[in-house]
Order: sequence, then structure tokens, then C-alpha cells
Amino acid sequence: METEKVVSESEELPKTIVRRVVKDKLHDCSPDTDISVHKDALVAFSESARIFIHYVSATANDICKESKRQTINGDDVLKAIEEIDFPELIGPLRASLDEFRQKNAGKRLAASKSKEEKKKQKVDEEPSEKSGKSKKDKGNKENDE
Repeated sequence: METEKVVSESEELPKTIVRRVVKDKLHDCSPDTDISVHKDALVAFSESARIFIHYVSATANDICKESKRQTINGDDVLKAIEEIDFPELIGPLRASLDEFRQKNAGKRLAASKSKEEKKKQKVDEEPSEKSGKSKKDKGNKENDE
């Protein structure tokens, strides 16, 4: 008798993304051959990836707890991958993580500059306590005289 494990929808990986990843990889391996993938193979890929994610998550969580932290970071995931004996993935994963961090650092820098500019504008536009005019208006009045 077969037992069928039912996975909740919230745990399922998006089928279109799994299909795209599999097809892209197959195309990279055999660019001149169009390989089709049967539906049950896609389900197997999806389930394998889901189980792998659970396994890496649990291992990264253990690493995080050992460090007496409550938030898993990218380095915890890299250590988990290494701990579960997939050292060949460390190089590509570290490169992706570094690229992500560089992009994110650029976004954070731009956001903080924008925030500072808005803060400065707000200070310049606030009315002065004595005259009821903003610093900007005062500067314009002095220029007019």
C-alpha cells in the first residue's frame, strides 16, 4: 500500500519557477537539444528542493542557536551547507551572497542619502520661531534687499 504525503500549499514551491530553473539548467547542459520534462519529474524536483530547504533551514537554525542568536544570517546558511556535506556549493553561494550584499549596500547608501536630503529640506522649510518665516524665505528676503 502506497502512502501519499500531502504538502500544504504554503510549503509548495511555485511550479513555474521550478520548471524554469530545471529547463534553464538542462539547456545549459545540452544547448543544442530540447529536453522535455515530465510532470512527475517536476513534482520530484520541487519536492526534493523543498526537503533540501527544510534540511538546510534546520541546520542553519541549530548553528544560529549555538551562537546564541535568534536571526539566521547568510553565513549561517553557508555553514549549514558545508555541515551537511555540500562543500562544492559554498563557492557559488558565497559569490551570490557577496553580490547581493554589494547591491543591497548600494541601495542602503542611496536610501540614506535620500533620507538626509529630505530631513535637510524639512529643517530648511520649518518656520523660524521668531518671525514665522522659514529659513528659505529669510534667505530669499535677504537676497531681495
